[in-house]
Amino acid sequence: MSEALIEEIEEMHVLLRQQDGVRGDLPRALAASRRRLPRDIYQKGLLVAQALPLLKHPKLRMLQDEEMLRAAVQDVSRHLSEINVSERRKGLVLDVLGATVFALLVVVCAMFFVLRWRGFL
Repeated sequence: MSEALIEEIEEMHVLLRQQDGVRGDLPRALAASRRRLPRDIYQKGLLVAQALPLLKHPKLRMLQDEEMLRAAVQDVSRHLSEINVSERRKGLVLDVLGATVFALLVVVCAMFFVLRWRGFL
């Protein structure tokens, strides 16, 4: 039973690497994508990451609540599978372009204001 749970956790880790482009083991990957994940999803992933070494130990495995861990893995996997990577990249590019255009607009308006104030226009 817990072998299947470990496989599900590994699939979640692979999905996290694919969707967020992070490297390392599960705790490092979660730490790297912390700001991009909602708080509850991050906390569930952290719970799973903390339980993974205990699941690999035969005697400590019995101390873990497998149903709770399975539900956490399913929630994190569901969230990660809903992420559209191309939309995220497109949104990032549009955010950068929007900020750049706004900054240029402010500089041009300030330049016209100063030129008008000094009497050159």
